[in-house]
Amino acid sequence: MPLYVVRLGSPRLPGEGLRVGTVRRPPRGVAKESYASGNWFDVWYPNLAPSSETMKLGQAASDEQSWRQFVRAYHAELKRPEARHSLALLAALSHTTALSIGCYCEDESRCHRSLLRDALRELGAELGAADSL
Repeated sequence: MPLYVVRLGSPRLPGEGLRVGTVRRPPRGVAKESYASGNWFDVWYPNLAPSSETMKLGQAASDEQSWRQFVRAYHAELKRPEARHSLALLAALSHTTALSIGCYCEDESRCHRSLLRDALRELGAELGAADSL
């Protein structure tokens, strides 16, 4: 049962399973009761979101050099024990449980979820074939 990497708020994939929001903040203007029914997420898990400072680097990245600065900062955060444990758990669950993780960003190539995908792949996660929306 693969782990899918998705854009939060997008229609769910068949068999996608539990949708985990790996974002710093819940969606603005959306009632908590509507997170799941609105295809945002079933569980909010900000533990794997970039820190506020790192998120600002990513949002301000206007060229490759500034994007690489964000990537370095976020990779450093993903190396922390609490993040490594979370990544290892998701990678292990991907072999037995249908689930997905995601963020709001439209362009995955300029989003932390692309880096999460790489980190999960390195840990042996089973990733879905249609794992990007």
